[in-house]
Amino acid sequence: MCGHEKCGGAKCGVMMTVKCLIIVGALNWGLVGVGMLMGSDWNVVKMLLGSWPQVEAIVYVLVGVAAVVKMIGCKCSICKGMCEEKGDMQANMGQKM
Repeated sequence: MCGHEKCGGAKCGVMMTVKCLIIVGALNWGLVGVGMLMGSDWNVVKMLLGSWPQVEAIVYVLVGVAAVVKMIGCKCSICKGMCEEKGDMQANMGQKM
């Protein structure tokens, strides 16, 4: 079984959502770090959802779950099909050489 980087990156809804959540999390952590260096709080998730602490916590949990899904990989038929197609193409290229 291969990861998405190896099979060309599947475009299923789960992996697209995971990618967005990881980007949101990474940008937020980067801004938190910059804010700390500048002596202020630049936690964008907290700024946007601070009045709803439960929703803010859910966003943090979803970002963490997205990171785990990215590490494990998606097991949906779209992603499996992309991995199989990529493997077939690589095998065919190896035979031609």
